[in-house]
Amino acid sequence: MANLRTHLLMAVCIGIAACQGRREDAARYDILYARTDTSTAPSQDFFHYANGGWIARNPIPDDQSTWGMANLVVEENLSRLRTICEQAAGRKAPAGSPEQIIGDYWKTAMDSLRTERDGLTALQPLFDRIDALNDVSALAPIVADMRKAGSHVLFSEWVYPDLKNSERMSYTIWQGGLGMPDRDYYLKDDSSNTSIRKAYRTHIARMLMLQGVDSSRASAAATNMLALETRMAKASRRLEDLRDPYANYQKHPLTGLPKLAASFDWPAYLSANGIKSIDSAIVGQPEYLSSMEVLLTSTPIETWKAYLRYHLLQDLSDALPERIAVAAFDFNRLFTGARARKPQWKRAITSTEVAVGELLGQRYVKEYFNENVKARYVQLVEDIRLALQERLAGLTWMSDSTRQHALVKLASMKKKVGYPDQWKDFSGMHIDTVSWVRNVIEASRWWHNFEVGKLGKLVDRSEWSMYPQTYNAYYDPSNNEIVLPAGIFTVPGLRDEELDDATVYGYAGASTIGHEIIHGFDDDGRKFDEKGNLQNWWTKADEAAFVRRAHDIIRQFDEIEALPGLHLNGKATAGENIADLGGVVLGLQSYRKTKEFRENRSIRGFTPVQRFFLGYALGWTENTREEYLRNLIQTDFHAPPKYRVNGPFANLPAFHEAFDVRPGDPMYRPDSLMVRIW
Repeated sequence: MANLRTHLLMAVCIGIAACQGRREDAARYDILYARTDTSTAPSQDFFHYANGGWIARNPIPDDQSTWGMANLVVEENLSRLRTICEQAAGRKAPAGSPEQIIGDYWKTAMDSLRTERDGLTALQPLFDRIDALNDVSALAPIVADMRKAGSHVLFSEWVYPDLKNSERMSYTIWQGGLGMPDRDYYLKDDSSNTSIRKAYRTHIARMLMLQGVDSSRASAAATNMLALETRMAKASRRLEDLRDPYANYQKHPLTGLPKLAASFDWPAYLSANGIKSIDSAIVGQPEYLSSMEVLLTSTPIETWKAYLRYHLLQDLSDALPERIAVAAFDFNRLFTGARARKPQWKRAITSTEVAVGELLGQRYVKEYFNENVKARYVQLVEDIRLALQERLAGLTWMSDSTRQHALVKLASMKKKVGYPDQWKDFSGMHIDTVSWVRNVIEASRWWHNFEVGKLGKLVDRSEWSMYPQTYNAYYDPSNNEIVLPAGIFTVPGLRDEELDDATVYGYAGASTIGHEIIHGFDDDGRKFDEKGNLQNWWTKADEAAFVRRAHDIIRQFDEIEALPGLHLNGKATAGENIADLGGVVLGLQSYRKTKEFRENRSIRGFTPVQRFFLGYALGWTENTREEYLRNLIQTDFHAPPKYRVNGPFANLPAFHEAFDVRPGDPMYRPDSLMVRIW
């Protein structure tokens, strides 16, 4: 652990004399200056100018798909969580206590000898039930039990506030069940995807053989299973089409589900899943369930059995013997580009966090997130909120009617900063030291029952969907809230008080807080009212004006060719791109009100406004393997980090002025082509 800590400090804190945290030390060493590559002009490629120096000195480790700021935060937090787990494992604690649950889960995940010895014993009852299948009519209860165990096949489902009645929890059924990340991997005929499909077929056969299926049967089953999933992919909507909440919301009575897929025993499935106290379901893509009916009646039962066996093994592979875990890793490399597996302790931490991340979070915030830090970011939220309020008041393209609704929604938007006020009770999760995969299954069942238990109840608006240590944040349209975990404010190797306001307003104010607030008003979030209901509060003229502006940003990103022949998907990433642009605008407007900005002192040759833009770029420092970049472009609603910096900045006159960007420069966009929304 000491070596890891040393590496992190060297990566982000070189030059700080003893890293004492005094302001004069922060001025002598400057995290923004230290990352630049001055061989690249900011007017040519600002992302590389801001971060290229750090990227050149920090190659991607073999066990990573990317390497950058997010990874440094994650690595530092992994080290912190390891300490928490080891301390819990070293104590004798009462059954059901946080220390017992964390400690026993961690010890079992670290016991690789026991994992090898146990083999597939914990999964054998499910394998036996799959082997006994002789008709699709008996499929439903097995699918339900696999889902509770952590293997999500055939379709996806979740419990979430009803988009049109945000006070009540609803049951949603969604397309899913594919073994590759997105439908395009099955359907695109370019050389990359064709090669990946061949590798997938080989991998399926390999996994089946690891279960004991002979090679000829495994090869035939793999071919048939790939054909089955290809038909599922053809019935699935495209990535960009899944972002329209109206188009993906159809309420059906539970008794009406057999009309969509009669051969699937819905009563048996819902009963086995514990879904009760409701009379309807939200079906995102009804045509997918209708196609599922065709597949159920036309696909041989042996193919379905191979499909279930493969997914059960693949989905739980991390907690299974090395021969299986390594096979799964080898295939996943096609999407991550990682050259080596993460060490056992990191995989154990990740598994523990999936199971009981909130328990870890309780201990994390006690050690690493004090009240002074929290107060800074609570106030920053209000500064950014005020900036949007001011901008709404001055918008010329929006009518007063829509403006008043927007102001009400903004004022009603709740903020959650750092960590929950109320913690979940995990005492009913029965974790022991018998088997890692058995603990994985127990945790999955606990979470399944916890979510299903919400059905028929009022929404608990105090709940968080991320852990305090998470380096991420989100806007929840149904709760009209922004959620900002403690981890998102971390700059590894530096204490918060060492960061000047320009860095903070760019790094946290623009790229996180402003970004999440704007999500309430992006092309998706704007469709929800102040109470979180899917309801149109726009006049037709204002809606048309917004759509025109959103289309301009879609066009800008569609034009970006990130890899040869592979352009960004402007429509799929529109919401994130709108939030990025709006977040920078709000962050800069807020920063201009600070004492630091008014004093107008430069640090290491950078003016306050220049430091703001560099601070924003700091959060997007990242070097990415081509395999992972290709996967992100095909599956993610976010643009790659480089374009989350260069994309919005080219639309800002303040950026052009700060870095002397002129006509003809790659970072220049004429005023007539700039996108202005919020």
